[in-house]
Amino acid sequence: MPYSVFVAAALDEFFTHGGAGRGGADFVTSPEVGSLFGALVARALDRWFVELGSPDPFIVVDAGAGRGRLARDVLRVGPASAPAMRYVMVERSAVLAAEQREHLTIEPWEDALGPFLPSPDGDGDPEPVPGIGPIVTSLDDLPALAFDGVIIANELLDNLAFDVIERTAKGWKEIRVGLDGEQFVEVPVAADESLAPAFDAPPGTRLPLQLGIEAWLAACATGLARGFVVVIDYAAPAAVLATRGQSGWLRTYRAHQRGVAPLSAPGTQDVTTDVVTETLHRAARRAGFTVAAEMTQAEWLSSLGIEEMIGSSRREWDARAHIGDLAALAARSRVTEAAALTDPAGLGAHTVTILTKNL
Repeated sequence: MPYSVFVAAALDEFFTHGGAGRGGADFVTSPEVGSLFGALVARALDRWFVELGSPDPFIVVDAGAGRGRLARDVLRVGPASAPAMRYVMVERSAVLAAEQREHLTIEPWEDALGPFLPSPDGDGDPEPVPGIGPIVTSLDDLPALAFDGVIIANELLDNLAFDVIERTAKGWKEIRVGLDGEQFVEVPVAADESLAPAFDAPPGTRLPLQLGIEAWLAACATGLARGFVVVIDYAAPAAVLATRGQSGWLRTYRAHQRGVAPLSAPGTQDVTTDVVTETLHRAARRAGFTVAAEMTQAEWLSSLGIEEMIGSSRREWDARAHIGDLAALAARSRVTEAAALTDPAGLGAHTVTILTKNL
């Protein structure tokens, strides 16, 4: 079978049983470090809201929302765009989606854009009542209707199923998955010409072939009439990934540690790969997006004022560290969050790619 088919089945099993994040004891994403990341995302959403001309409704799609931690932290700070906001959590795991309801009031999707009033002339489409947000809803796939707003994908694209290809002296080979007795094993086959990537590499190089990114961005383009797609993930050019070897870009996680080999124990661990930058850019252009900006997460959060936001916490910690009371501990926690989110050897190394459409 294609590697992507194996990965898709393994991830479906993994997420069906609630794997993901601190609650699932498998891995931690930026929202799960603390509330600071969500507060900074709220700032970004307010900026994009203004750039879009303050639409009402303002649709924010959280793709791969998990238990809704990012949604809770964004809404907790009360962003200026909140009265116009319709926050749509997209989560394919029924287990994780069910847990969203423990902390958020989830409205039916058909009501999320309402209520509606007749058009002023009585002949046009009904118009949504303004200023009644934020309204939160949850779906298992991207919304299909046309909207103005923002789609945020935090550590989602690395979890889309991918194939594996290997460069040989005679061209590209596809690494498929077969059975040897009861063990899954790699089966190299000649790659179909349609699988040849847009980039090249030295013989012996293995790289991920991420056709799922193209399909996902095409789906985003179908719904997003005008606005932004924000991709936050581990990403690098193909040439960089080639130097790391397969174990450097294809990883598994379980219980906050690296898991076993990708073909071992399928369904019990997360399987993830770095995003190939060329693949993302090419898929974006094909879907009609413009790559407006690209930077590290540390740089992006700095542009949103992370240092200014934690300045008072840093000063309070410096002043009260010798006391060690709750105020001092809370201040230290905020400073520690900021360090984790901007760590160049960790979350801070994520690539933030901002795509725009019709702006």
